[in-house]
Amino acid sequence: MSRLSSLLLLSSEGGGGSLTDIDFTLFVSTLVLFVIFALVLGKFAWKPLLQMVEEREKTVREQVEGAAKAQAEAQALLNQRQDMLKEATREREEMIARANQEADKVKAELVSKARAEAEQILAKAKAQIEQEKTKAILELRTQVADLAMTAAEKIVRSSLTPEAQRKLVDETIAALPRAQ
Repeated sequence: MSRLSSLLLLSSEGGGGSLTDIDFTLFVSTLVLFVIFALVLGKFAWKPLLQMVEEREKTVREQVEGAAKAQAEAQALLNQRQDMLKEATREREEMIARANQEADKVKAELVSKARAEAEQILAKAKAQIEQEKTKAILELRTQVADLAMTAAEKIVRSSLTPEAQRKLVDETIAALPRAQ
């Protein structure tokens, strides 16, 4: 190594040569130093540097893969949420449609019941009116018959015999229409 040092010292002193002159010893010593430096670097520094570069490359690759995986998961989650939202919207629309159908059904039932009750009330009212009418006709006939009997009795007493009166009353009663 001492020889190498002395060569370096000699070459650095500048032997007075020009810039275009090539000093063979300087060239060889520089080449030897470069080879030694390259070997030392290769032996001790190159492998750790290469390993650090590979580790960094691996880390970057893992981060890129992780980011891609996270993005894919996020997209899958977004798609799942969108599907859930569509499903919820569809279910809501179905529920609204069912509620509307149920409301229409209840409305139709209520209208039907109201009509049936109205028809029943109307039928009862007609029957009651008919009953009252029949009752009134019967009362009227009875009163007319009583009046006719009274009037006929007065007339007949003054001009008829009791047997003729009885016959006349029987014929009159028989001629009256019966109550329905």
